[in-house]
Amino acid sequence: MKSRIVLVLCGSFNPITHLHLRMFERARDLLQQTGKYKIEGGIISPVHDAYGKKGLAEAKHRVAMCDLAVQTSDWIRVDHWESQQDSWKKTRETLSYLQGKVSAEYKVQDITVKMLCGADLLESFSKPGLWASEDIVEFVSKYGLAVISRNGYDAQKFVENRDELCTQKEKIHIIPEVIYNEVSATKIRRSISKGESVKYLIPDSVIEYIRQHNLYQVTHIFSAAVVGLYYA
Repeated sequence: MKSRIVLVLCGSFNPITHLHLRMFERARDLLQQTGKYKIEGGIISPVHDAYGKKGLAEAKHRVAMCDLAVQTSDWIRVDHWESQQDSWKKTRETLSYLQGKVSAEYKVQDITVKMLCGADLLESFSKPGLWASEDIVEFVSKYGLAVISRNGYDAQKFVENRDELCTQKEKIHIIPEVIYNEVSATKIRRSISKGESVKYLIPDSVIEYIRQHNLYQVTHIFSAAVVGLYYA
């Protein structure tokens, strides 16, 4: 019997990009090709404002942009719970909540959320003070990881060199990316602040939302000189 999985991508989504959405598609393809899994859905969970990351747009805007971005998907959705809590929640808390929600929605117990991430986030597990070792052990052992490879990162080697990951390596799926996309939200924000076009890097609906709400310092550059930012 195939294991039923719902992929969960946590993050800032500041703003959401096509790369975030492609991660879901690539992970679904490769996991289902193993013959062991059936991907029942995908969930995007934007982080709480209290995460405190520099330049972080308000959660209401990031959630709204995510909602717009998934309108063309028939299997990926946005969950608002994490962003609407009274304070920032650890990833393991969000995954625990979503596991309960998914089990209740499908009215079965044999369905599991699995954390989707890039190899860059995986390697952030080694940064002092960023992740608690016990948290990593808990959510990897309970839910597992689907890790999308990225240029410059050796995810397999990282797993093998970390005791808390190596002991759970059967629950960690390294998914090779064949069409590398180096789009990042940081680069998107920088381009917007400079009045450069970001068309084809993020969904058109998200570009229009950024324009309407003057996000990422767009107010001082909204002029005829940068019409291409939105409509080129």
